Amino acid sequence: MNRLSLKWLSLVIVSTSVFLAVIDIFIVNVALPSIRQGVQGTESDMQLIIALYLLGYAAFLITGGRLGDHYGKKRVFIVSMLVFTFSSLLCGIAQTAWQLNTARFIQGISAAFMIPQGISYIHVLFPEHKERIKALGVYGSIAGSASVIGQFLGGILPDIHWIVSGWRLLFLINLPLGLAAALLAARYLTDTVQQREGRFDISGVALLTIALFGLVYPLIRGRESGWPLWSILALAGAVGALFLFRYDQQRKLSARKNPLIDMQLFSYKDFNIALCAVLFYFMVQDSYFLINAIFMQTGLGYSSSETGVLFVFQGVGYVVASLLSIPLVKRYGKRVLQGGVLIMMVSLVMHLVFFSTGSIPKAALPVILFFYGTGCGSVLPSLLTMALKSIPVRFAGAASGTFSTFQQTAIALGIGVSGGIFFSLLGHVPSLAAYMGAYQVATGVNIGFLALVSIFLYILPEGQQTTTVTAIH
Repeated sequence: MNRLSLKWLSLVIVSTSVFLAVIDIFIVNVALPSIRQGVQGTESDMQLIIALYLLGYAAFLITGGRLGDHYGKKRVFIVSMLVFTFSSLLCGIAQTAWQLNTARFIQGISAAFMIPQGISYIHVLFPEHKERIKALGVYGSIAGSASVIGQFLGGILPDIHWIVSGWRLLFLINLPLGLAAALLAARYLTDTVQQREGRFDISGVALLTIALFGLVYPLIRGRESGWPLWSILALAGAVGALFLFRYDQQRKLSARKNPLIDMQLFSYKDFNIALCAVLFYFMVQDSYFLINAIFMQTGLGYSSSETGVLFVFQGVGYVVASLLSIPLVKRYGKRVLQGGVLIMMVSLVMHLVFFSTGSIPKAALPVILFFYGTGCGSVLPSLLTMALKSIPVRFAGAASGTFSTFQQTAIALGIGVSGGIFFSLLGHVPSLAAYMGAYQVATGVNIGFLALVSIFLYILPEGQQTTTVTAIH
């Protein structure tokens, strides 16, 4: 195999990491009602299926990148891919919600270790700028395709019962792809130079994990349990852990050690404003799927397949708009993102009108979902670029890692907050009217979050972009 072919084959191999990581976010969204029935889980168990995966990813993402530098990207990629595959097997054979959620947390951690290796390999394999841009485009397209494929399979597979219950196939389909990726990586990937200088910030990772877990877990479990004392104490402890984490990181920075997060980033006003926009945008991102999947299937009686096919229209809208928006952002700046947020808000209002009044033909629902997807696709790919536009190049890597950690945490918070509001309004024996009322309130909350995104984008200075990076969800 010649050198050029080997480079592009290596790109395909490392891109399996983002494909599997993204597909395992979206594939469970539509299938939650089937999964809940299969493991006899509760409402909060279903929220945790999404949230624990994201928390594991968020807490270990930065460490995952540094581990690749320390032990070699090839070794870390293969080991984390095998752990991801094994945890997928554990998800597929889980008998209880506790077993499933434990395996999902391990899945998230392993994704945090394999994703950074894939991105780093692109810079190693394609040192020439034009080739690297093309490779990043392929990588981003694979990530976008994974979101659409995940929603489609998440709807179709639960209705297929072949050897095992359909919902188990959602996780078991990872096995052949994960094993193939690990074997091909062992055969074809070139190892990278190991950089042994510096120590891992183990205490920083522990503090961040405790803080994130203590923030999200009681939001989900506490609501279902009637807010017992432990949930209030856990939330208070999480806030304390976040302050302690900040102090710990500043102290290590002053002592010229290697903190998990470089606190100098937060001295840039634009970065802070952009992170506020990121917080509220991603609180809507996956809670939208959770709320709509439960409402459409359990409330309105749509089948899993019908819901999955409908969500594909949203995914297609996202992919189309994301391809068109990136060049538009270079010309019009943040106005493209503001327009995308407005499209999302209008589309959510259309959701409410469609489901509440019944005055809109059913054939219009795919159009409404496609419209919502175009709004997402106009915002998400360029949020990271907006956050990094005033960050010096030397901080770009640290800022990107911090952004991704913040992003995944915000999604988990959205599952806890918007999803929690939705489930709390359903009651113990929900009627169609209860589902409708809960849906209206939770969707209204998400519209409010998007309004806050608009405000933060409005006050974000235009400025000159110094770093261009595309966010990949």
